[in-house]
Amino acid sequence: MTLKDKTVLVTGGARRVGREFALAAAQIGANVIIHHAHSPEEAQKTAGEIAALGSMAWTLECDLSEISQTATLIERACAIQPLYALVNSAAIFEPVTFRETTMEQWQKHLDINLTAPFLLSQAFANKLPAGATGRIINIVDWRALRPGADHFPYTISKAALAAMTKSMAAALAPDITVNGLALGAVLPPSTGGASDILKYVPAKRWANLDELREAFQFLLQGPAYITGEIIHLDGGRHLI
Repeated sequence: MTLKDKTVLVTGGARRVGREFALAAAQIGANVIIHHAHSPEEAQKTAGEIAALGSMAWTLECDLSEISQTATLIERACAIQPLYALVNSAAIFEPVTFRETTMEQWQKHLDINLTAPFLLSQAFANKLPAGATGRIINIVDWRALRPGADHFPYTISKAALAAMTKSMAAALAPDITVNGLALGAVLPPSTGGASDILKYVPAKRWANLDELREAFQFLLQGPAYITGEIIHLDGGRHLI
């Protein structure tokens, strides 16, 4: 399946794994709308890399912690090009424990990691023309299906996103497939503290970016009969 002439919106698409998803979509022919919150220069750089691959790219700024802004993002994207796919990649990841979590941290994680994907997915589904098909990919985490005590508000928000992925798959079938990609040791966290991560990973290594792109491309262009699944790209981390 080629994605030529199809357009994909990637939230958080300017940097880190979101950038890799944006580039991976372009590699299989898609045009890409790159959402960012506060990274205009990085978004433009990613757009340039997509253009070099032969696809079109646009950037949209939106603070997903502000519901009023989130509510308009799909409308703004569709004014550029009709959307074939939505990738809910944007997230915050703060290393706070249960006892340390403030109400502000709790709410911000829920707003960005859970409420924004809900609002965007709902708007995406409502904008899909009659008879058209589409795809939603939610980026979750190995912690989502095996929650522990660390990164408490992040883990809970991602666990809820994993549950929502399955619920949305049932609600939006047969026109829209909804799947999740649960990541493990893919990129070292920007906050540091990565030195001990691999000792818990059965594969004993970080994922390479080709593996990340291939898993993502499979969900973006693979069989439409697959929906409600969460694929772990974590080297077996969720098993132990």
